[in-house]
Amino acid sequence: MTHGKSIKLFLVDGSINGILTAEIINWTGHVLSAPRTKLLDLIQREECARTGIYFLVGQDPEDSLPSVYIGESDDVANRLKQHNRTEEAGGKDFWEKVCLVTGKDQNITKTHIKYLESRLIDIAKRSGQCLLKNGTAHLYNRLPESDTADMEYFLEQIQVVLPALGYTFLKEMKYPSEQPKVNSIVPASVDTSNIEADFYLSARDIQAKAKIIDGEFYVLKGSQVRRDVSQPTHNYMKNLRPQLFENNIIDPNTYTFNQDYLFSSPSAAGAVILGRACNGRKEWKDSTNHLTYETWQQNQVERVIQE
Repeated sequence: MTHGKSIKLFLVDGSINGILTAEIINWTGHVLSAPRTKLLDLIQREECARTGIYFLVGQDPEDSLPSVYIGESDDVANRLKQHNRTEEAGGKDFWEKVCLVTGKDQNITKTHIKYLESRLIDIAKRSGQCLLKNGTAHLYNRLPESDTADMEYFLEQIQVVLPALGYTFLKEMKYPSEQPKVNSIVPASVDTSNIEADFYLSARDIQAKAKIIDGEFYVLKGSQVRRDVSQPTHNYMKNLRPQLFENNIIDPNTYTFNQDYLFSSPSAAGAVILGRACNGRKEWKDSTNHLTYETWQQNQVERVIQE
């Protein structure tokens, strides 16, 4: 049974655009988030003098995905000062926000943090939800078994808190095409908000499949992508589609998805697949009743109201 979680947020400056802290009850971690414009105030906080993991995040208007650098340090404040320098002086120009994760006590060591950094870089690469600015990361597995278990739990909490703060690049991807299908009849009285649903997109020369899991839209492995792009200036054609080819999520030879991929919306998925602007709510269809996504979604709400 899945239980809810409470995340405690505190606006340090009284503004949503300032420094923000986040905690989960009974978790030893502590999260700080701030815009780069608040860096001076941030590095003066005591948390920045601890051992921790940090994320530098930037969003280029020309890119669909955020640029992210993941790092670790025994003295995060000093490391952030270095990153704030110009590129010519060894700093990084791309970032606009910073997120820092530390422990509330002294039990998080350099070894723990290096393990977390390695795992987080791996997760960010596999998710495909950001442009990772890190170089090659080495697998770091020098922890005792018990410490590894503790850090995996710590990592799970990071993946809960960061998306709640708007940092979605660490979402652990689901791979629905690799999961066995279970045939079951769902009673009408059951809450249908989290029930999976299958969709397809069919055009003259391509066939694509998708699945909704926990309210998120995944295009499935093996889905075809149109080779010709009829609207090359469209935002998804200039940015997201090339990035998916570059990351080998779409095979550049066969023009098919090499893996299941999470899209922000049915329209984003449809545009990448069709090579043009797409109203995904009208072009994706329910595999069971062949209703449009729009009609299917409307029916879900009406059915609950009737019950």
